[in-house]
Amino acid sequence: MASSTRVPATELTGIYGTLVKTISRKVLGQVPEGAGVMWHYPAVLKDSMSFGRKVDSWNRLDRNLATFATMAAAATIGCGFCLDLHYFMTHDRGLDEAKAREVPRWRESTAFTPLERQVMEYAEAMSHTPPAVTDEMSAALLDELGAPALVELTGRIGMMNMTARGNVALGIRSQEFSASCGLPPLAARSADGVASA
Repeated sequence: MASSTRVPATELTGIYGTLVKTISRKVLGQVPEGAGVMWHYPAVLKDSMSFGRKVDSWNRLDRNLATFATMAAAATIGCGFCLDLHYFMTHDRGLDEAKAREVPRWRESTAFTPLERQVMEYAEAMSHTPPAVTDEMSAALLDELGAPALVELTGRIGMMNMTARGNVALGIRSQEFSASCGLPPLAARSADGVASA
């Protein structure tokens, strides 16, 4: 199969490469093509994975809100890989799959609570260039979530921006992880930011 990425994937080698392949197959059922792209400079992959695990351990924000926020950021940026991976992780972690499927079209959906909408609006605003977060958005979330959860929310969205923008720039695309758990996306967001069902 020819690579669809802008930097061709390479074979993951050595002890750490074998470990990444083993864990990827166990968790995802396959080794993401993006891992092979990042393996051209293993330190970037290792450090990104390490930071990702640390971000995943943060616990001041409700897990569903964290998922909806990161997915809204990924949808705004247009990272199909990130959306697909988060659909899969939503299923794997027993989170709200029905709502996760609706995230790319959250503005049109009736599935979300007012707080969930505020969180996704904040994620989108942070993901615009330049960022479009307002004092009013921050104040409303500070009142609803408290300072620790708002700081975590901001950190998670920032991490997703780094990851999603890097994936889009490198041409890393969806690998249909969600199909393995029977969770096809209800909606997708195109590169120009327009939601489609």
